[in-house]
Amino acid sequence: MQKNNNSDEGFVEKHLMPIAVKLSTFKPLIAIRDGITLAMPLIIIGSVFLILGSFPITAWTDWIANTIFNGVSIADIFTKITNGSFGILGLIGCFGIASSYSEQHKTDGKAAGVIAVAAYFVVTPSILTGDDTPLEGIPYEYLGSQGLFIAIIIGLISGGLFQWFINHDIQIKMPEAVPPAVASSFSALIPGAVIITLFGAVYAVFAWADLGNIHDLILNVLSGPLGLLGDTLVGTIIAVMLNSLFWFVGIHGANVVNNIISPIWLMNTDANRQLFTEGILDLEHQGHIITQPFIDNFVFMGGGGATLGLVIAITILVAMRKASKQMKTLAPLTLTPGIFNINEPTMFGMPIVLNMSLVIPFILAPVVNAITTYTAMSLELVPLSTGAVVPWTMPPILSGFLATNSIAGSVLQGVNLIINILIYLPFVSTFNKQLRLEEAGKLTE
Repeated sequence: MQKNNNSDEGFVEKHLMPIAVKLSTFKPLIAIRDGITLAMPLIIIGSVFLILGSFPITAWTDWIANTIFNGVSIADIFTKITNGSFGILGLIGCFGIASSYSEQHKTDGKAAGVIAVAAYFVVTPSILTGDDTPLEGIPYEYLGSQGLFIAIIIGLISGGLFQWFINHDIQIKMPEAVPPAVASSFSALIPGAVIITLFGAVYAVFAWADLGNIHDLILNVLSGPLGLLGDTLVGTIIAVMLNSLFWFVGIHGANVVNNIISPIWLMNTDANRQLFTEGILDLEHQGHIITQPFIDNFVFMGGGGATLGLVIAITILVAMRKASKQMKTLAPLTLTPGIFNINEPTMFGMPIVLNMSLVIPFILAPVVNAITTYTAMSLELVPLSTGAVVPWTMPPILSGFLATNSIAGSVLQGVNLIINILIYLPFVSTFNKQLRLEEAGKLTE
């Protein structure tokens, strides 16, 4: 048995580990992760006001809709806050991606980010009022999730070109007596001019050739193939399994897999938010089942591997007075953080990493959660997530309600949790017996 385990671990270390290490250190993926992370506080703040504006108590929603001062209701203000935070996800992501990519090459991230934002505005189409002196604006839809693909492309290109110019010393240098902030501004002048002119040329090509705009073109081209990965049950199961496998070899699975797919999940989330505010969130109006809350709040309950079911299974063994000394020690240390979806004490205290006794439920539990949640939402037993991004540390049951604006979301989480406990329990019991034999000095290799 021990020999087989070593053989399996050798396969994992030989074939999976190098791929995982390369992906987790791939600079463009790190930049995308950092850029989206930069926007995350705005997403959560916007989600709070989205929940407040649509809380499922009619007396509350009527009151905020009918409380009006100078023609502006409280509900209008909540919507404005949501659009001004969640609704600029693409713009902030563009800045963060360019900034991170530039900083990874030891150059000025802020300057690269500002240039990328300017390039983003250059290629984004404007809208004009019909007055004699028309006013110009940019629609929120291109600043939010719908612009995320362009944000990623512009962020990486801008950050890459910026660092190339600086690292090849193609820049204006000021005397040492000039303050650093002023010197940095002039240093960014040449790469900034080239980058912004480049994207100005892109806008000109689209405008003069009557090709529409680059946002819609890229969205239509990429949404098909990427949607197969991030917007289907099969693609989600593959992503969830890869996440668990990377965790199993000791690499933060979310940092590898989510960097690639999370832009799609966030776009789906924001699309649901817009449908929800219009009161037409359902599958018939192109609502999405697979969103960021779908993954965070229903699939990975307790963290990677859906380990809340695992720590509850350990607690059950302790309550039945059948647990080993190690399990008794781990139970209080893993249960409390597990409720808040923090599972590092479980991952490395149990440990789960390279623990062949627990690899099957560790991969199986989140996959089952994905299947049950997808099925429940596709059959309309549970509403689609409203677009509110609930903080990932929010305990299950409560997060299900907030994500779907329905008690059915909490019930679904409860069902998933019971299934997870039943999946983990026999494997944990077997592992517990091994530990008890080891502690009694009766286990021989």
